[in-house]
Amino acid sequence: MYSTMQDVPLLVSRILRHGSTVHGRSVVTTWTGEAEPQRRTFAEVGARSAQLAHALHEEFGIQREDVLGTLMWNNADHVEAYLAIPSMGAVLHTLNLRLPADQLAWIVNHAADRVVFVNGSLVPLLAPLLPHLESVEHVVVCGPGDRSPLEGVRPQVHEYEELIAGRPTEFDWPELDERAAAALCYTSGTTGDPKGVVYSHRSIYLHSLQVNCTESFGLSASDNLLPVVPMFHVNAWGTPHACFMAGSSMLMPDRFLQPAPLAEMIETERPTIAAAVPTIFQGLLAELDAKPRTVSSLRSVIIGGAACPPTLMRAFEERHGLRVIHAWGMTETSPLGSVAHPPAGATGEEAWAYRFTQGRFPASVEARLAAPGGGYLPWDGTSAGELEVRGPWIAGGYYGGPGAEPLRPDDKFSEDGWLRTGDVGTISPDGFLTLTDRAKDVIKSGGEWISSVELENHLMAHPEVAEAAVVAVPDEKWGERPLATVVLKDGATVGYEDLKAFLAERIARWQLPERWAVIPAVPKTSVGKFDKKVIRRQYADGDLDVTRVD
Repeated sequence: MYSTMQDVPLLVSRILRHGSTVHGRSVVTTWTGEAEPQRRTFAEVGARSAQLAHALHEEFGIQREDVLGTLMWNNADHVEAYLAIPSMGAVLHTLNLRLPADQLAWIVNHAADRVVFVNGSLVPLLAPLLPHLESVEHVVVCGPGDRSPLEGVRPQVHEYEELIAGRPTEFDWPELDERAAAALCYTSGTTGDPKGVVYSHRSIYLHSLQVNCTESFGLSASDNLLPVVPMFHVNAWGTPHACFMAGSSMLMPDRFLQPAPLAEMIETERPTIAAAVPTIFQGLLAELDAKPRTVSSLRSVIIGGAACPPTLMRAFEERHGLRVIHAWGMTETSPLGSVAHPPAGATGEEAWAYRFTQGRFPASVEARLAAPGGGYLPWDGTSAGELEVRGPWIAGGYYGGPGAEPLRPDDKFSEDGWLRTGDVGTISPDGFLTLTDRAKDVIKSGGEWISSVELENHLMAHPEVAEAAVVAVPDEKWGERPLATVVLKDGATVGYEDLKAFLAERIARWQLPERWAVIPAVPKTSVGKFDKKVIRRQYADGDLDVTRVD
C-alpha cells in the first residue's frame, strides 16, 4: 500500500516563494557603519532574486548544475544569491574569505565556478587570484569598494546593480529533483586539501524546518536574527533559509564584526536572537563589560562551532541578562547536530549542567559512540567514544569534482555509511551529548585519556586568564603530556604555580600540566576555532617560551 499524499519536491524555490509572499513585510537589514542601515523587505529580496536569475540565465547562459561562487560578507545581496542561484537549478558555492590564497584558488578550481560574486571591499582579496582561477568567466561586484584592482583582468567584470536593473521581478522557477545539488561548502582544510560538501534542496528544506523548531532555534515571524556566523560557514548555520521559511527578519553585520559595532547594532536594531562562534562573543562580552549597552532585546544567543566555556555562558547571563544556548554541528551536518535546551523540570545547577553539554539530538539525527577497540558504547553518560551520526542532512561523502563520483574516504565514514565526526564524548540516557575533545586532540598519557577541552575550560574560569589552549606534546615516560598555553588579561599577575594550584582543585592531579607558556593570542582557524596544530608546531620548532612546573 502506498500513501495518498501528494509528492511535492522540497525545494529552495518554495522557501523563496513563501518568504517573499506570506512574509513579504519581514526585513533584511544590512549594517553599513556610519550611514543609515540598508533595508529590504522579503518581498523586495524575492523580486531582486528573480531579476538576478534572469540576468544569470540571459547574460551568462547559466544552466542547471553550473556552480557559482560568492566571496561576500553577510548582507542582503548575498541573501539574494543564496535564494536565486539554487532556485534556478544552479549550485551556490560559498567561498571562505579567511582561507589562505592557495586554498581559496584550489577550491574555486576544484568546484569549477563559472561566476564569482564579490563584495567591493573584498576585491583586493580576489583580484590577485584571478589569473589562477581556470573556470571563472565572470566577476560580479556588489556594494562599495575600490574596483581598480580588477582593471584589465581576464574574466568579464560586472556591477551587480547594473546587471539586474530593469529585468522582470518574477521568474518561472523550475521544478527540480529535490535531491539535486543546491549549495556547496568546503571544509576549512586543517588537514590536507579542503573537502566539498554538497547540500541538496531536500536537506536544506528539512534542515530549515528543524532550525525553526522550538527544540532548536525556535525562529518565528516575530524574531529578528543577527547571524554573526559568516554565510560562508555552513550556510550561516542554515539561518538565511530558515528565516525566509519562518518570516524572521535578519540583521546582517556585513564586514562590521568587531565588538564595538556589534554592540552598537544590537542596541539600535534590537535583534531577538544572535548566532556566532565563542571567540566573537568573548570579544563582545569584554566590550559590554567595558562599555555597557542596552542588549535586552536578545532573548537568546546561540553559540556553536567550538566548545563554549561555561564561564562565558554564566558571565553573559549574570552580568548582561543574555541566555546563551550551546549547539554542536559541523560542515558535514549542515550543521545542526544538537542543541542544549535543558529538559522539562530541570532548574538551578541541574539546568546549567545540561546547558554546558552540546545538547540533545533532534529526531532526524541518529547518533552512536564508537569504542576505541571496535564496537559501540552505551548511552550511559560515562562511556566515551568517537561520535558517529547519520540523517537526512548529514553528508554521506565528499564532492569529487565535475563529473566525478562522490568521495567517501575510509577515515571519515564507517562501512555502513555513518559520518565519523572526529569528536570524542559521551551521551546520556536521555540523549544529551557531551564532547570531551577532538579525537586528534585527546591527550593519551600513560594509557589514560586527558581532555584538553576540560583543562581549557577550567583555565578560562580563572579571573586573570582570557584564553587557554591545551595540546598534547611528546613525553619520554608517559607518551604524551599536556602543554597549557594561556593568554593573560591586561594587568594579570598570576604565575604558573598559581594556575596549576587552581587546576589542582578541579581535576585529578595526574592530569595537571607540567609544561606552561604564555602566548599573545590563541591561533584561530578560518572559522574561529582554536588551531592547535599551530601550537604543536610552535612547540616542536622551539618557538614557545615553555616553563616546566613539576
